[in-house]
Amino acid sequence: MKNVLWVAVALMMAIGLGACSSDDQFTPDEPLSNEDNERKDIALTRAEQTLVNSNNDFAFNLFRQVTSQKSEIVSPISITYALGMLNNGAAGETQAEINKVLGFGETGADGINAFCQKMLAEAPKLDKLTKVMIANNIYMNKDYELKPDFISKAKTFYDATPETRDFHDGKTLGVINKWGSDHTEGMIPEVLTGDEFDPNAVSYLLNAIYFKGAWSEKFDKGNTKNELFHGYNGDTQVPMMHQEHEFNYTETDDCQALRLPYGNNAYSMTILLPKEGKTVSDVLPTLTAETWLQYQWMGNAIVDVKLPSFESESNINLTTIMSALGMPKAFTPAAEFPDFCNVPTCIDLMKQVAKIKLNEEGTEAAAVTVIGIKMTALDPGEPQHVEFHATRPFLYVISEKSTGAIFFIGQYMGD
Repeated sequence: MKNVLWVAVALMMAIGLGACSSDDQFTPDEPLSNEDNERKDIALTRAEQTLVNSNNDFAFNLFRQVTSQKSEIVSPISITYALGMLNNGAAGETQAEINKVLGFGETGADGINAFCQKMLAEAPKLDKLTKVMIANNIYMNKDYELKPDFISKAKTFYDATPETRDFHDGKTLGVINKWGSDHTEGMIPEVLTGDEFDPNAVSYLLNAIYFKGAWSEKFDKGNTKNELFHGYNGDTQVPMMHQEHEFNYTETDDCQALRLPYGNNAYSMTILLPKEGKTVSDVLPTLTAETWLQYQWMGNAIVDVKLPSFESESNINLTTIMSALGMPKAFTPAAEFPDFCNVPTCIDLMKQVAKIKLNEEGTEAAAVTVIGIKMTALDPGEPQHVEFHATRPFLYVISEKSTGAIFFIGQYMGD
């Protein structure tokens, strides 16, 4: 029997937003008001902040591997959760590669566990008007047995209670897909296809992330009109939202950067719009953890904003991508996972499914594009009046304010 570990990283993010009809409005779990909704921050030590910055570097490196000439979305933090959970079963060179790729270096599995546990506990509590859910699960083939210490760490740091099943019962695929759908409010109805599911697999590890946020300053639907978008594959008509308001803004030689907050500003979307004559390909190489930190200190400006209302989704095979990022051994028979279960294993499948919806009410983000650009802050005392018309391909990033942690990265190309 093939002793391999199948890892399905199911990034799932969803926001129940309405794009067209009044019957399909964005409806948060709390009233749409920021009264009594004081923003909370995640307190990090200097060492923890360094780890977050390194993990953000992983996010940018990941998206550079994923990106193509079409709209894409990916959740780096979802991959961190799934690999972090599995990493508790790894050892030797395999674990060292995973630690390095995720940006946790010498702190290793313990550092990843602590980061994931803190975000799992605190990220959902930062904003009453923004819903963030993080869930993890492990399905184990009944023919195999997890190591007790691995089970303990999965429960303690990832709130995951492994479930043993008969993978040949004809029901397990449906159970896995239902779990994914349940933990993304139906946004991701299928995690694995029938062709991808292997009844002889040792295990499936899953992470789901669900995000539901309303803009702090909503767009008036009456101002949305079809306009030309100069996409990568040619011009197309898109529903273009429009508003003018004071927002965080800056620009570099390559792009304009605009931050649109959700709820009480604990979470936001940063949009990186290449300047005329520039492209996403010009901006993306500049993004690093260091340049991302500079984007956290934008000035203010009165911004005339045009932004497409859109939906996009991705279904990404991560096996080759993660190998190229620096952890090839985990995907080979030489992989070292001695602390995972009672048989030698390796990763045989790794993928991510993601989706985003964005409209006048808020955002449904399944990936955010992180762009690193040296920031020049504007004078907050005298806000400039600028235009930010996203009528050409752009990058976007959804992140948490106090840590700068990146939840989603994406690009919209007009397709």
